[in-house]
Amino acid sequence: MKPLLLALPAIGALTFAASGMAAPAEQPGEKIYKARCAACHSVAKGDGPGGMAPNLAGVVGRKAGSSEFKSFSPALKKSGLRWDRKNLDAYLKSPTKTVPGTRMMVSLPDDKQRADVIAFLASQK
Repeated sequence: MKPLLLALPAIGALTFAASGMAAPAEQPGEKIYKARCAACHSVAKGDGPGGMAPNLAGVVGRKAGSSEFKSFSPALKKSGLRWDRKNLDAYLKSPTKTVPGTRMMVSLPDDKQRADVIAFLASQK
């Protein structure tokens, strides 16, 4: 199912191209999200808990480990974090330092990229 989700942006671009309309511009964080996060995380509303990582639609403001996703690490569930911009920034910079025992190993060490991804995630309600 993941390959289909990853193919949808290309299908959308073809639809816009065929109609003569320009495709909507990507937010800076969306491009980074697609390159670094989308292989594991979805932001599609209604995508449910499937996949190898939690759906990130509406993640900003949510309590860590509280979505329908069933495979959160015990460390993340017990972290007590709420995903505000500050906590997301720290976690994305160094997941294993922010929540020792987390299963997420991918980090975004670049400050601007993290800020852009967090802004993109905040727009995905």
